[in-house]
Amino acid sequence: MKLIAISLLAAILAAPVVSFAAGEAGPAHDPAGAPAVPAPPALPAKAVKPDLAKGEASFAMCAACHGADGNSGTPANPKLSQQHPEYLVKQLQEFKSGKRKNAIMQGMAAALSEADMKNIAYWLTAKKAKPGFAKDPELVALGERIYRGGVADRQISACAGCHSPTGAGIPAQYPRLSGQHADYTAAQLTAFRDGVRGNSQQMTQVAAKLNDREIRALADYVAGLR
Repeated sequence: MKLIAISLLAAILAAPVVSFAAGEAGPAHDPAGAPAVPAPPALPAKAVKPDLAKGEASFAMCAACHGADGNSGTPANPKLSQQHPEYLVKQLQEFKSGKRKNAIMQGMAAALSEADMKNIAYWLTAKKAKPGFAKDPELVALGERIYRGGVADRQISACAGCHSPTGAGIPAQYPRLSGQHADYTAAQLTAFRDGVRGNSQQMTQVAAKLNDREIRALADYVAGLR
């Protein structure tokens, strides 16, 4: 019996020891011996829908310049109704950050949160844009040629390629232009050309090749696009 007890003690002492760091547990097993089941992955957060009622309320401070429904009656101020919401949000963000310069708009955008911007933009895109009108038949003909075909010998690409033949634009990338005030469009093209507006490298490159008459022609043509 004594020999058996000594042999048993020796076997216990010779068994390998597994150590764990402080606070670390060994392999988890349920009472039946099966491995623990991993926790299910977390579900992605749901996108918050824009609140159009809040958008309308927030837009009230913009109405003096842009019209009660986004259809500005002042040629120097853009029509915003029916514009792509992603584009509007981007412009408000860039006014707030200072990437796009305008003293009035930078002050207005500074007070807006990301949710405010989204609410306003989606409310505006639901408003019907009022049509505009071209004024100068001679300029319109030149504007149409540039808008639809560009100027090949000066490597000016057609505006229709990005803004569509009807001026409807492409959501999230290129703004709607149809019906926009000619004065505003001409001012923005000039600002891009002269380096005053620098929040679109593509537009800066295109406008750099346009002269004053071509800018006026494009602006007049865009005003009458339907």
